[in-house]
Amino acid sequence: MKRLLLLALTAFAALPAIAQNYDEYGILTYDPVYDFQTRSSVALDWKIAKGLHLEAEYELRTEDLLSRLDRHQATLGLSYKIAPWLKAGVSYSYLYHHKTDSWTPRHRFNTDLTFSWKSGDWRFSVKEQLRLTHKTESVNPCQEVQNPLVLKSRAKVQYKGFEYIEPYAFVEVRNIFNDPSFSATWSSTSLNYADYVFTGYNSAYFNRYRGALGLEWNLSKHHSIDICTMLDYCYDKKIDVDKTGTVLKLNSREQAINGILSIGYKFSF
Repeated sequence: MKRLLLLALTAFAALPAIAQNYDEYGILTYDPVYDFQTRSSVALDWKIAKGLHLEAEYELRTEDLLSRLDRHQATLGLSYKIAPWLKAGVSYSYLYHHKTDSWTPRHRFNTDLTFSWKSGDWRFSVKEQLRLTHKTESVNPCQEVQNPLVLKSRAKVQYKGFEYIEPYAFVEVRNIFNDPSFSATWSSTSLNYADYVFTGYNSAYFNRYRGALGLEWNLSKHHSIDICTMLDYCYDKKIDVDKTGTVLKLNSREQAINGILSIGYKFSF
């Protein structure tokens, strides 16, 4: 296991340096940045009544090839199984998030619907989650939204034919609805923008694609472990506007490919 981890870290570190180029619209596009990250969590699942569950979870994340902590996250949620094929949930998360050289708190609110059906030992599901995150730090309102709103859509298949282990796979996309938008004129000779105007928060696009393989290991009636490997492709629009909100200095696209190892423990009662 140590040898495989070392090989993975070496492979990521050996990838090419970031390249960049302007397109005809003045968009500076960077080559992908590669990273290996981890997530570890502890969760409680309390069955209050039939179909009604109260859930609590703490999660710790690392990034930059395990070299630094990225996030502490605590979540409290409530879910209810409306029908055998439909479950609804709401949750709140407190995030202590690492940004540049400081730590800042953030608040996140989720609401979701999960549609599921069975075929023999196979279980299929589609989950739609609407997420609103409030950033407590001050931001430049022309280049960053204070309360980003995203929709996560996940399709999952899980096999339940084994006694203790349930392997699964899923694909997921994330769509952001309210990124800042603008109009401006690009000069390919001076490599600058002119006539910049902020036009609101109406830029919507898919900014993450994820694939995952994992398994749930049911140690007993109350104890279970979830082990998962994920591969993310992230695509983010970034703009750099001066503090007066009148000059657009840079319009860029950042890309990242992240390998993620996730291990979680759950106690159910």
